Amino acid sequence: MFKHIFISNIKCILRNKQLVFWTLMFPIVLATLFKVAFSNLSSAEAFNPINIAVVDNQDYEKNQGFKAAIEQVSKSGSDKLFNVTFTEEKKAEELLKNSKIDGYIYLNPDINLAVKASGLNQTIIKTFLDNYKESESTLSTIAKTDPKAMSSGLIKDAFSYKEYTKEISPSRGKPDTTLNYFYSLIAMACLYGSFLGLQKIADIQADLSKRAARVNMAPVHKMKVFIYGFLAAFLIQFVDILILLAYLHFALKVDFGNQLPYILLLCFVGCATGISFGSMISALVKKGEGIKIAILIAITNIGAYLSGMMYANVKYIVEKNIPILAYINPSALITDGFYTLYYYNTHERFFINVSILIALSVVFCLVTYFNIRRQKYASL
Repeated sequence: MFKHIFISNIKCILRNKQLVFWTLMFPIVLATLFKVAFSNLSSAEAFNPINIAVVDNQDYEKNQGFKAAIEQVSKSGSDKLFNVTFTEEKKAEELLKNSKIDGYIYLNPDINLAVKASGLNQTIIKTFLDNYKESESTLSTIAKTDPKAMSSGLIKDAFSYKEYTKEISPSRGKPDTTLNYFYSLIAMACLYGSFLGLQKIADIQADLSKRAARVNMAPVHKMKVFIYGFLAAFLIQFVDILILLAYLHFALKVDFGNQLPYILLLCFVGCATGISFGSMISALVKKGEGIKIAILIAITNIGAYLSGMMYANVKYIVEKNIPILAYINPSALITDGFYTLYYYNTHERFFINVSILIALSVVFCLVTYFNIRRQKYASL
């Protein structure tokens, strides 16, 4: 009996083109559009070395410390600050006039900066020169107080900008401003399983369709029919999410980290939450199927918005100002689960999110059960 009802439900779901579109094709299409829209977002935020000129005169040649500093910040590498052109003062003025450079430095013998306009690049150049002058003044004072510092290599090390610290990220992954959009998209896809849950309840409500009437006349308890249909819907939804994950990872190169078992657990619980939520709404709302679908679309889309799918900062605004809303929004919990797996070194927050999702699923199932267990019809 179980095998027959289970397989029949799978066939019915797969033949429903609208359900297949909303639960599988729509998230894939939306993910593709996200990738196209955000493809250059990270690269646009990357720092590009600033074009400057240095007047190569006698004062510059005599200032060995400043020469070492310029060489250090113009070396090729990820921390390169300036693209430096060494030239005469007239040529430097011409380059600045034609906007080929953002400013030029000249010594007479003091260090001076010439710019055409104010802006971020000009501020960076000035900050670099101010820092150098402060270091030069400090080291000159130390040298006068303790001449032995000259032979200890202190002056040379200071002007070469030697680093004694190493930056270590406390998180597992590299920061990426676009990941939250894809994580919230997966959360929305999980909750779109609510359409399957709605359909399974509609299939046993005899006052809504002729097929449901025939199901109620069958010599099988309607709760068994619902449970078997629920399992079939869950299987279809979980496979849909796996296909979406594979597409995101292999085709769109979205990084989920290296914790596959936890990712699958989160998707598993997320699918259960989505289907049970749809079942509850279908059981509570005593209207036609169109009204129920409209309510589900409204709730899931609002939840997706609050989890940051349209504007990432909304998620943090909600957590700061209405934290309870972040804990009862399944979309936010799923999104945050992916976020914690990618960035955090511990699983404490992840399991809190999963536990809340499980609790919500249990509540949704109980509400559904108590609403449909005693439904009877005078005639069919």
